[in-house]
Amino acid sequence: MMLTAYDPFAATSAAFRALDQLTGRAGSTTARPLSGMPMDAYRVGDNFVAHFDLPGVDPGSIDLSVEGNTLTVSAERSVPQLENAEWTIAERPFGSYTRQLVLGRSLDTERLEASYHDGVLTVSIPVAEKAKARKITVTRADVPAAVEGSRTIEGSSMEGSASAQEQRAVES
Repeated sequence: MMLTAYDPFAATSAAFRALDQLTGRAGSTTARPLSGMPMDAYRVGDNFVAHFDLPGVDPGSIDLSVEGNTLTVSAERSVPQLENAEWTIAERPFGSYTRQLVLGRSLDTERLEASYHDGVLTVSIPVAEKAKARKITVTRADVPAAVEGSRTIEGSSMEGSASAQEQRAVES
């Protein structure tokens, strides 16, 4: 059985063949170098997550490194070396490629985690503790600290009214 790639435009237009040559495809029967590493990225809770599509990549060829606030992902997909194979069609991409992400300074790159499953590399980076939202204690500037105590103002909840606080201060 003979396999051939069907390209309805190639038979009718030399312009499409020329376009393939200009874009480096050189027709549809030769494998082409990888042109990118598709990625999805989002934040969920206190983690920044990125998924990189790396189909057919040997997990041992994946390299992750962080320098400053730049994450570098490198991987390689090699051309299968088959003895006595006569390639008819080789359209699947191959080669080495790299992708860099500039990370926000609020991420804790020391606790970065990565896993590779079903051709997808997942990188998870937690938000640094110092960058997480936190409650701030607010004190009244017009009442001495001894009277104020350790009240925390959250929204509209306060222990007692201002006049009740003043009355307690007078009684002491």
